[in-house]
Amino acid sequence: MSLPRRALFGLGALVLAGCAPSGHPASAPAISAAAPAAVPSTTTAARPAPPELPRQLPGVGPRMLAAVPAEARQVLVVTGDGPEATTGHAVLYRDDGAGWLARPSSPTRNGGHGWSADHREGDLRSPVGVFGLSDAGGRLPNPGTRLPYDRTDTFTIGGTGLMGEPLAGSFDYVVAIDYNRVPGNSPLDTRRPRGGRFGGGIWLHADHGGPTHGCVALPLERMRDLLLALDPALHPVVVMGDAQSLAG
Repeated sequence: MSLPRRALFGLGALVLAGCAPSGHPASAPAISAAAPAAVPSTTTAARPAPPELPRQLPGVGPRMLAAVPAEARQVLVVTGDGPEATTGHAVLYRDDGAGWLARPSSPTRNGGHGWSADHREGDLRSPVGVFGLSDAGGRLPNPGTRLPYDRTDTFTIGGTGLMGEPLAGSFDYVVAIDYNRVPGNSPLDTRRPRGGRFGGGIWLHADHGGPTHGCVALPLERMRDLLLALDPALHPVVVMGDAQSLAG
């Protein structure tokens, strides 16, 4: 943010304002006609340089960074609090040409047993890696996302989660994480290219107040904000895992 300019006034400005310079009585002798006229200063304060944006994604090490596609200009970084932790935070970054511009951070929840670089069906761990974000949907109407959006009551869910919390509303908004799925289809698509033992159906969805079976959950309003921000023209991806795995 630039600072306001501070105008510097010379003697001529003081005269125009009807004020005598400080320290001089009103009866002081007039300036001689032969004396050079005072010239108002036009000097302005220098503008501070804008803050430098990070050239690399904060917290993402060279190995994980190498897996981010070259065309990806929008990256959601989900950082778990630890390998076995069920909480973390997410930040959406956009490459504006000068570096990565960050949106506000959001709290997250992940799998009930933490994270895994070798996710398997039913292990209650969220997969570590870099995955595309290509399709969305939910029980609620499309809030205005540019992603393909499948609005259907099939996203209605009941029952309770791993801590006994109600799951109702968890799938009001979802974004499919392209882990073991066929991009370009509804998040409800059940095809698993690598086979069923590697799991699937890994989504970003609304937080229900407890850990997930492998998905990443954000507060409902943050899910809505994310849907509005994601732009398929920027080839968005998610980089997700515990902090140690991401930094490697």
